[in-house]
Amino acid sequence: MKVNTKGKKALIVGISGQDGAFLADLLLKNGYMVVGTSRECTQEKLGRLERLDLLRKIKMIKMSPESFSEVSETIKRIDPNEIYNLAGQSSVGMSFVNPLETMKGITLGNINILQSIKEVRPSIRYCLAGSGECFGDLGDVAATESTPFCPRSPYAAAKASAIWTTRVYRESFGLFATVAIFYNHESDLRSTKFVTQKIVKKAWGISRGDSGKLELGNVDVIRDWGWAAEYMEAMYAIIRHSVPEDFIVATGKPISLTEFISVVFDELGMDWKEHVILDESKKRPADPNISYGNPEKIFRETGWKAINSGKDVARLMIARQVNSD
Repeated sequence: MKVNTKGKKALIVGISGQDGAFLADLLLKNGYMVVGTSRECTQEKLGRLERLDLLRKIKMIKMSPESFSEVSETIKRIDPNEIYNLAGQSSVGMSFVNPLETMKGITLGNINILQSIKEVRPSIRYCLAGSGECFGDLGDVAATESTPFCPRSPYAAAKASAIWTTRVYRESFGLFATVAIFYNHESDLRSTKFVTQKIVKKAWGISRGDSGKLELGNVDVIRDWGWAAEYMEAMYAIIRHSVPEDFIVATGKPISLTEFISVVFDELGMDWKEHVILDESKKRPADPNISYGNPEKIFRETGWKAINSGKDVARLMIARQVNSD
């Protein structure tokens, strides 16, 4: 049965990133009025929304999630039916460089939203973007929703704290507060702070005659890469589920970074080994060797299932890079 969403309002906190752009597009197509927040409403920050031709279709508000008064006033003014929290520094590598900024943006922003919902309108449905990084290194075992957290970076520690806080508000105050525990999800909207886009951009440049090598750290890590637009469909399914729960969003089909690199260079007719330099200084401290999730629960309860996994994602990213040039 199709649910009528006409007239519904969604607030996307942290709309300026990859996920925010895909989520806004999805919600608009489903008949929502979409309001997005960003710390800086500049052309540079909102470029992804512009690329998908979304800026003229949504309302933008400048808001810092770390400010309780700003969060509370925004929720009072907009009075949304649903809130999606995508805010906070999202690079694991950068969290080692700016741990304080990472912790504040993720943990304080999350609790400000939850407390504001509790005080302003407890009927609001809420979904936090969590992370599979919270589980740490499980070896060759896929994480489930009941797997204990063992974070190995400031980013993962912040996300673990935010997830637990969300659960506290759900269980203690009866809020419809959910978590989408995302594993790695990529697209051509990624910035080059993320290794997948760094690989794609450099490989494409080399194929066009650019000099220099692609410098990487540990290429033996194994990750569960999915396609970002699909993962926003999962987030939408989670917030519309009959009861508030947490769900792992993953493909369940991990590949190594070496395989990802190989696919990208193969698509451009090159041998990656001729163009990649391994730099020990670029390795992250305590980086999990293997990280992947079991998406059985979300498929069973919502019907969502990833279409594209690691090698598909690599091909999609390089194809979009080629076609955009």
